[in-house]
Amino acid sequence: MLGLLKECFMKKKILGILPVSIGGRLTTNSIIEGYRQNNCDIIVYDELFDNNLDDLLKKDYHHIVGYDFSPLKIKVDKNLNIPCLCYFSDDIRSKTSGPEWEKYLPYLEYDDNYIFYWDRVLTSLESFKNIHYLPHFVSFDIYKNTNTQPKFDIMFAGRLDSDYRLSFFEELVMSLPELKIAWYAIERHYEDAKKRSKHPEIFDICYKGFIDNEIDMAKAINNSKIIFNMNAQGISSLNYRTFQTVACKKLIISDEREELDLFEGNMPYYEDFSDLIFKIESYLEDSKAYNKVVEECYKIALKNHNSKNGVKYMLEVLK
Repeated sequence: MLGLLKECFMKKKILGILPVSIGGRLTTNSIIEGYRQNNCDIIVYDELFDNNLDDLLKKDYHHIVGYDFSPLKIKVDKNLNIPCLCYFSDDIRSKTSGPEWEKYLPYLEYDDNYIFYWDRVLTSLESFKNIHYLPHFVSFDIYKNTNTQPKFDIMFAGRLDSDYRLSFFEELVMSLPELKIAWYAIERHYEDAKKRSKHPEIFDICYKGFIDNEIDMAKAINNSKIIFNMNAQGISSLNYRTFQTVACKKLIISDEREELDLFEGNMPYYEDFSDLIFKIESYLEDSKAYNKVVEECYKIALKNHNSKNGVKYMLEVLK
């Protein structure tokens, strides 16, 4: 009996894997923060910078957790006998979730490996025993409103790798010449967009660099009045940027997605280009409407999509 009580109050020791991919690092940081908020002792191995994995594996852990296939790869390659939790916000059956996804896919069938999938429709299409739908969540300790005056009217963060996304962004900038617009992306995506564009001067004006960490992303969001979104992954889901933005109490205008229902009809979305322009201009002119949307979306995200509750659900599934 005493042993059981001791185990109940003992901190869980978790091995968290910070992946190489930039998007994965941002998402995983909120997962790591959620473990800390749930009173877990989480040890982090950074695949990009650390080389001490073998030393870390000499310790005992309750489970290993990380983004896409990154924790499962370590578990399999190092023959670890502990449960593995994989949070996917990329298609499991695609190289976007890892170049060796086909090699590690069969291990997702094992009883002690758990999948948390960000897309509701994709989750419903899979038959893995331990798969669970879990939308993105963020740390409200990192993403919060700073009450500073935004420098930019509009912000977009992400690739312009398709002709559609490139022309959409170009037309947006040219249709709103009086507004200040910021674009954040990896430098090679900036160079590629300029090379492919018929209006390369646009990108010299809008490009504001690359963001690879949570703190700078929170600052960038706070420095913009409206963030517009083009979800690139999944079928029904909302990307991580959605939840970063609402946590900072800034307005996001999303493309049309099924999982906008998570925000109970409060989050604005655009049906086409002209609708996006109309909504941007309307919300910039109507501060009352802007603040109402921001507050309603913030309250929902604070309750349902914060790091503590997201990781709490993962821990409950593991029980």
